[in-house]
Amino acid sequence: MHAHPPGGPPGILAPHIPADAYRRAQDTGAPLVIVVHTTDPSGIPWRRVLIAVGVAGAATIGCWGLVAALCALLDATAQAATVIAAAAGPIGIGGITLKRARAK
Repeated sequence: MHAHPPGGPPGILAPHIPADAYRRAQDTGAPLVIVVHTTDPSGIPWRRVLIAVGVAGAATIGCWGLVAALCALLDATAQAATVIAAAAGPIGIGGITLKRARAK
């Protein structure tokens, strides 16, 4: 705690205390009791709710982005496999030959 100059009011610590009451308490040595009235918030804590919704929304958007990237990768893989299969012609493994269903 820091000391105040003698005879002066406490300054910004308690601006609601009248100077004469402070000086009287200081002169008599009586303790100075400061009562601060506060109100308890009775409503919804909106900050917590908004943070939770923001985190959940970011996670959802991230998951949908991952799904979209996976779909694009699978589409590109299927296109590449189709192009390679069309260029290779019939495929033969161990005497079994697979031909395309349609002729060129």
